[in-house]
Amino acid sequence: MTAIVGDIADFGALDPFFRIIQEGLAGLVDGEHFFDLLAEDVVVEYVVSVPGYPRRIQGRRAVADLYRGYGDMMVLHSVDGLAVHHDRATSVVVLEYAVHGRAVHTGRAYDNRFVSVLTVKDRQVTHWRDYLDPVAVFQALGWPAEPR
Repeated sequence: MTAIVGDIADFGALDPFFRIIQEGLAGLVDGEHFFDLLAEDVVVEYVVSVPGYPRRIQGRRAVADLYRGYGDMMVLHSVDGLAVHHDRATSVVVLEYAVHGRAVHTGRAYDNRFVSVLTVKDRQVTHWRDYLDPVAVFQALGWPAEPR
């Protein structure tokens, strides 16, 4: 994992997110860090997202590459509201949670709710579908630009 991800410090802005995912998947997956939880060929789909963000990526390396620049836009300071729904028969885990932080360029608060639908096989996440509130992202980033 380290060779694929590189310096874990590059992802510091996402630490609260990483922790809530690890908490939600405790006992279902193996690994010491968020990226360890993902299968090497994991498929991640961003079903409800924002313009310019990829709709689908494949592979742990692609996830790391996408998340590496997160701290240039947003820095998370906390997460809460975790609800875990696990269907043992289908190996599907649904995580509901909220993230809180600040947009780097505007200084505005960022508060968003997520629903992540994960498939776990062989104690790793093999598929991830993410749903978020894009309006919360737009507000934090100041888009569309407010009149001066």
